[in-house]
Amino acid sequence: MYPDLSYLLHDLIGTDIDNWTSIFKTFGLLLACVFLVSAWYVKAELKRKEEEGLLMATTKTIETKGGFDYKEIVYNSFVFGLLGLKIPYIYSNFAEFQQDPASVLISGKGSWAIGLLLFLGMAGYSYFIQKKEDRKAGTKTVIVHPYERTGDIIITSAISGVLGAKVFSILENLEAFFADPIGQLISGSGLTIYGGLIFGAIAVLYLVNKIGIKPVHMLDIGGPTILLGYAIGRIGCQLSGDGDWGIVAAAQPEWWFFPEWLWSYTFPNNVNNAGGLIAGCDPETYRSVAGNIAVEARCQAACGMRYCHELKEGVYPTSIYEILMTFTGLSLLWFWRRKIKIGGMVFALYLIFNGFERFFIETIRVNERYDYLGLGWSQAQFISAGFILAGVFGGLYLWRYGTRYEPKKQED
Repeated sequence: MYPDLSYLLHDLIGTDIDNWTSIFKTFGLLLACVFLVSAWYVKAELKRKEEEGLLMATTKTIETKGGFDYKEIVYNSFVFGLLGLKIPYIYSNFAEFQQDPASVLISGKGSWAIGLLLFLGMAGYSYFIQKKEDRKAGTKTVIVHPYERTGDIIITSAISGVLGAKVFSILENLEAFFADPIGQLISGSGLTIYGGLIFGAIAVLYLVNKIGIKPVHMLDIGGPTILLGYAIGRIGCQLSGDGDWGIVAAAQPEWWFFPEWLWSYTFPNNVNNAGGLIAGCDPETYRSVAGNIAVEARCQAACGMRYCHELKEGVYPTSIYEILMTFTGLSLLWFWRRKIKIGGMVFALYLIFNGFERFFIETIRVNERYDYLGLGWSQAQFISAGFILAGVFGGLYLWRYGTRYEPKKQED
């Protein structure tokens, strides 16, 4: 498995494990890919819908104030001050940063003198540049096409989505949160997809309605976008071994002709360090006379890597199953998106597909169960059931009362 880039490069070109490239976490890199690919898809679909006459460009009046723009000065100074605060500290304490980049970046640790110096230096430079430009007050009107709003949409969905995913994860693991609130908040792990989806959808729909993009068309764009991002995110889950795996796999049936790792997998070098120690490390060999001093640390040193664990029993690699199912659903929605002429229907189909996919995968996933109404479902299953119902009833309503449209221009 590849918890960070150093493990992947080790297998590809033989470089050392846990070298400086370990600061690039596999799941984080795939998450960045999610936003980049999503931005490409959203922009392409907004442009297509505008060409078909379903979306219209809007006008925007930009007012330029004369004199100094103090917000710009403060922003530029803050960015340079932050770089001065963190970069020298990271350089001097790279081992600490390598172990947990998020905690170093969010903490108050840093070179405060250098940070303050760069802050003041940039403030003076920005002031001098603005004074030299002698800015004049004025207004101008510009035409803004829907696809030019892609950046705003993606940034809004990213921030609100990560926030929602973290909130739902905390609600699902309150005991761990109360035991270590700060650690849980700054940790890059522990993100619940449905929390991100719900928070992100609310924020994006509010934004697009405000800037003149019909929410129903944004929903139709959003369904396939979410599936695309979800599939890429699950690739990150599988490669890093972040704990989104299934229950202990049953005995492999005789008829199974696929690779064994598709039925059962032990996630070596998983990022959670879950399971037993690998590389033949026997804890008893490294146990101190007292019997309780840094046993695991000694074993990790013996195996020569940071991520030194492997599950003792093979589990269902549910991330792989979800990747395959999600790309299947994405292909169907991609094919249907031009053929369906009822606004919002593509999103209704997304809700139904996503709900069924997640509900059934939860039956073999490791997740906390809630004995509500005697059902014994996970949090995700309750939400999935809601998605299915919303998709079915929403689709039926749209079929009868929805707005049917005929694009003015069809692409080949």
